[in-house]
Amino acid sequence: MTRFLTFLVFFAGFGLSAFGGKDPAYNARILLIPLDDRPPCLQFTQRMGLIGDAQVVTPPLELLGRFTTPGQSDKIITWLQQQDLKSFDAAIIALDMLAYGGLVGSRVHDVPFEVAIKRLDIVATMRKRAPGLKIYGQSVVMRLAPTADRKNGAYREKLAHWAEISVATDPAAKAETAKLEQEIPAEGLADYKQARSRNLRVNQQAIDLVRRGIIDYLLLTQDDAKPKGVHIADRETLITETRRLKLTDKIAVQPGADEVSMLLLARALNKHATYSPKVKAVYSSEKLGNTVMPFEDRPLRQTVSYHIKATGSQEVNDERDADVLYYVFASRFEPGRADSFADEIDAKIKQSKRVIVADIDPKGDVQGGDTPFTMALEKRHLLPELSGYASWNTAGNTIGTALPQGVIFTLAQAKRMKQSSVANRIWTAQNWFLIHRVLDDYYFHNLIRAKANQFAKQVGRSSTLMSDETTSQVEAYCLGLLRQSFDELVTNYEQKRPGSLQQAVRCTKPIALQFDLPWNRTFEAMIDFTISCQSVPEN
Repeated sequence: MTRFLTFLVFFAGFGLSAFGGKDPAYNARILLIPLDDRPPCLQFTQRMGLIGDAQVVTPPLELLGRFTTPGQSDKIITWLQQQDLKSFDAAIIALDMLAYGGLVGSRVHDVPFEVAIKRLDIVATMRKRAPGLKIYGQSVVMRLAPTADRKNGAYREKLAHWAEISVATDPAAKAETAKLEQEIPAEGLADYKQARSRNLRVNQQAIDLVRRGIIDYLLLTQDDAKPKGVHIADRETLITETRRLKLTDKIAVQPGADEVSMLLLARALNKHATYSPKVKAVYSSEKLGNTVMPFEDRPLRQTVSYHIKATGSQEVNDERDADVLYYVFASRFEPGRADSFADEIDAKIKQSKRVIVADIDPKGDVQGGDTPFTMALEKRHLLPELSGYASWNTAGNTIGTALPQGVIFTLAQAKRMKQSSVANRIWTAQNWFLIHRVLDDYYFHNLIRAKANQFAKQVGRSSTLMSDETTSQVEAYCLGLLRQSFDELVTNYEQKRPGSLQQAVRCTKPIALQFDLPWNRTFEAMIDFTISCQSVPEN
C-alpha cells in the first residue's frame, strides 16, 4: 500500500504541474513500457524525463507486476491500444515486459515462444497507427543466474556456475559440469535451458522488427554476466545476425538491463531536439578502465563507449571538443585517489566545464557509493555542480544512470531553459535527481542497507524476499536512519561554492521524505521527497 500511495502522491503533483494551466506544456511526451516496476526502470526514467522537459507516460502501476509476479502483458497491450499514439513524440518499449511480463518473467519458461512472439505484434500495430512515431526498443539477453527465489535457493548458485563453465572444453571443466548436472534438479536445469532458447529466438525476432522498419533503434542488452559462459554464444549469434542484415547503425548489442530505459530516453530526447552532445570520458585509472568489472562481460571502457553511443551522443578524445566531461571513478582501493580525482573534477568545474561523475564498485561487494570519494565530493561542495551522478549496483547500472542524466541536462541547458517557468521545473528535476542519487546510492546502499539486513537478520547484501510484516518493520527502521542522512546531505548540498553553476537558483528545503521497499527486499528502495527550485536573475 505504501508503494502505491507513493506513486499516487508523485502523479498527483506531476498532474498539477503538467496540466494546471499555469506553465507551458512539456516539450516532449514519451510513452514508456518499462522493464518492470523497480525504481531504476520506472521512477528514475520518469524523473529523468522532467530534466529534459519531457512527460514520460506509462501503463498503470498495477499492470507492471511485482518481483516474481509478472506484469500483465495482455492488459498492457490493451492499454497501448487505447492510447492516442500520435500525441507522443517517441515510445520506449521493453519487449521483455510485453513478451513475458518483465525481466524476472524472462528468466523462467512460463510463457511459450508462440505466446511471447504474438504479443510483440502490438509493436507493428503501433507503427501502423502512428507512422511518424519514433520507436526505441530493448530486448534483454538472458543472464547466467536465475532470479533468487524460495524454489531455487538450494541450487541457484550451482546453476549459475554451470552456465558459466558448461561451454568449456577442458577435462576438469567437463567433469565439474557433469557433477553439477547431477546435483541440479533436472526440472530446474530444463526450465533454464528452455527459457534461454526461447529468449534468444525473441531477441532474433526483435532484430526482425528493426529489419521491417517497425522499431527505429534497438538495444540488445546483456544482463548480469561474466567473460565466459553460455551467454557468449547467444551474444555472438545476435551480433552476426545484425551484421549480416547491415543493421549495425540501428542495433547495438551491449551490456545492460535496468538502466537501458534511461539510455533510450536520452537518445529519444536528443533525436527530438536534433542534438548530439560530445562526451569525453576520463578514467581514474587507465588500468581499471581496461578491466572487466563485476557482473560484466567486457572492459569498463567498452561499456562506457557503448552507453555514450546509445544515448545518441558522440564520444570524443579531445577535451576541447567536449560539451560534457564524464569522470569515471573506479579506484576505491588506490590510496589517495579519491581526493586527487575530486581535485581534478573541482578544477574542471572552476573552468565552467560540465561534469558527470560515475562512482564504480570494482569488486562488487558494496554496490553503493564509495565513502572516501563521496566525502571528497561533499567536502568540496561539488554535488550541486554535477550534470549527472550515480553509484549503484553494477558498473553498467551506474554508468547508464549518471550518463543519461548528464546528457539530458546538457541538452536542457542548450535548448530548453530560455523560458523561466520551464527553467524552474528543469532545475527542480535536476536537483531532485542529484539529491536522490546520493541519498539512495551512497547513504542507503553503502551506510544503511547493511544495518537494515542485520536488523532483519538477513545475510550480506540480501535480496531475499521478506514477509510483509518484516518489510514494514525494516522500512520504518530505514526511514528513521535515512532522515538523519537526508538532513546531513541537504545541509551540505545547500552550501553553494563561489561561482556555483546554481548561484542563481534557489530551492526550497526538501521535505516529505518517503521510503519503501517495493519488492520486499533491501536490494532496491523507492525513495521520494519534495523540492521546488526557481532561477533568480543575478544582480
